[in-house]
Amino acid sequence: MDLERWTDTGYQLITTFGPKLIAAIVIWIIGSWTIKIILKGLRKAMEKRDYDVSLKKFLMNLLSWILKIVLIVVVLGTVGVETTSFAAILASVGLAIGLALQGSLGNFAGGVLIMIFKPFKIGDLIEAQGEMGVVKEIEIFTTKLTGLSNKEIIIPNGSLSNGNIINYTTEGTRRVDLVFGVGYDSDIKKTKDVLMNVLTSHPKVLKDPAPTVNVLELADSSINFAVRPWCDSGDYWDVYFDITEQTKEALDVAGIEIPYPHQVEIKKQA
Repeated sequence: MDLERWTDTGYQLITTFGPKLIAAIVIWIIGSWTIKIILKGLRKAMEKRDYDVSLKKFLMNLLSWILKIVLIVVVLGTVGVETTSFAAILASVGLAIGLALQGSLGNFAGGVLIMIFKPFKIGDLIEAQGEMGVVKEIEIFTTKLTGLSNKEIIIPNGSLSNGNIINYTTEGTRRVDLVFGVGYDSDIKKTKDVLMNVLTSHPKVLKDPAPTVNVLELADSSINFAVRPWCDSGDYWDVYFDITEQTKEALDVAGIEIPYPHQVEIKKQA
């Protein structure tokens, strides 16, 4: 009797759970194979798009875990395990983690956007969030710049991706905007010739686009000239400082006065 009862019980278990177990094994094998194919295709796609190495690794690991969790839930549901509560627990945990790491997730999302759309790359001179510097490192959560005074600047990617970014390197050339004022008794044509000669004589000032010198405004005590030389992005500060110094010297040689504030002292005799 006991043997017959155990035989019946075993038969019932096999007929009840056997097909489900076989189906779960088949789903696991096919699912694992499908996940490998998806990850392989994604890896090739990111290699073609030249994604950042850290971003590739993170996205590959993230997608791998997500697909494996989904596969496990499907397999458990196939063998008859109630997955509704399990999915609810996962959703609750995900929500709690999301709320706790809200700022970090924003920075992560910003880092992903920066690495995908590439508004700048390592070595570019950019201005963002009130800071200017050369991009030193692009990480998942932050971007590091080397400031013009060799200071390290760390900007969260969330605010960086949501704000204005000025990239001075992308176009390869930059215009140097300078303003020089001369006295009202100065000859405008002569002054323009002197200023233009300074620009065309500098070896780092580009001929194309050509530099320009124009009257900018008639100010209270000076005629102001807009001096606009172009140069390679890496030569910006050399051109800026050199032109400023050489302009003063050239105007002095030409006898053209650069006005400066005068103070008149009046004394009353008792």
